[in-house]
Amino acid sequence: MSGFTVATGKIAVYLQDHVDTDRIIPARFLTMVTKTGYGELAFADARKQESDFFLDQPSASGASILVTGTNFGCGSSREHAVWAIQQAGFIAVIARIDSETPGYSDIFRQNSANCGLLLVELPSESHAKVSALPQGTEITIDLPNQLVKAIGQDLPFEINPATKDQLIKGLDLVGTTLVYNDQIDQFESKWTAFAPATK
Repeated sequence: MSGFTVATGKIAVYLQDHVDTDRIIPARFLTMVTKTGYGELAFADARKQESDFFLDQPSASGASILVTGTNFGCGSSREHAVWAIQQAGFIAVIARIDSETPGYSDIFRQNSANCGLLLVELPSESHAKVSALPQGTEITIDLPNQLVKAIGQDLPFEINPATKDQLIKGLDLVGTTLVYNDQIDQFESKWTAFAPATK
């Protein structure tokens, strides 16, 4: 998994609140036994139900940063929702955080960190500046300095330090464990409790 430091990309704007994982990737597609092939299925039902869907507009072509509302990724725990967003070409999502709701559901937040998808939460005033930009506008996300750079402004955001470190280093849960591989080996070489006797 590649690390995330600073990236510039075009935005796609989907200003819906409480977008659940079934809207991101409908449940009928979860029977696939592969981790690939979900990008073209992202928002499959919404694309049919909502006229002039944002992903079908020419301005969304090549977009790599998704700007959405609040509580994005609520609902079920499916990792497939993260895979679908990534395979649709997005490297980061920007959501709105306010006093009543988080930008993302907890499970979606953890799945995203494990899969290398950066989730940015902007307070309402900053979020409004980004979401008002025309779709296809280029912005920059600077993860080390925790800034969204848009319209000549630096918009700060908060992120869990452990998640930030994990994303910058490009580590999933296994990778974060293997950082301690030497210590694990040392412990296992000395630990004999419950180990079977050997000759």
